Amino acid sequence: MQSRNIQLSLKPQDVLILVKLCGYKSSNRPPYSQIARDIYMSPSEINASVKRLQHSKLIHPSKEFGVPAPKNSELPILAAVEEFLIHGVKYAFPATKGMLVRGMPTSYAAEPLSRLLVSGDGPAPVWPDKDGVVRGTALSPLYKSVPAAARRDSLLYARLALIDAIRDGGARQRSIAENELIASLRESNV
Repeated sequence: MQSRNIQLSLKPQDVLILVKLCGYKSSNRPPYSQIARDIYMSPSEINASVKRLQHSKLIHPSKEFGVPAPKNSELPILAAVEEFLIHGVKYAFPATKGMLVRGMPTSYAAEPLSRLLVSGDGPAPVWPDKDGVVRGTALSPLYKSVPAAARRDSLLYARLALIDAIRDGGARQRSIAENELIASLRESNV
């Protein structure tokens, strides 16, 4: 039994998948194969992640009491998602900073925080990315495909940047990022 629990422990890529799933309404979630293409993962990685997210009670189960749930039942449980992203991610997957690199802005250097906060003179936090246009301090993304996936989906990009501000920002940045993230999540689930 214990080895099963170890296999169902959340992984950093699960946060990426969870945030991507939060961008869909129940009637418009595409198949795993499309989600996988959009975030540069395999469908089997999406499937395994959904199982871990269900086990963690962050998304609705696909079966309840052994009875299959309706199609597209694997929807995020908004209250749990908010709590996890605001209070859990920074501890489960702390930010790791690196050297000066070329990359894609994140945290307070990316929208929406870049328009809400005045950044200092220091280098901006960036996800290392060969196609990036900003030189800044490397902030390791939650998963290697984050920069490419963020380029494809502006909502995903904004939410992941907010999560990085929560993971790595100061108290003021975290507070504003938390409010912006909650507003974004609730807006798409109306």
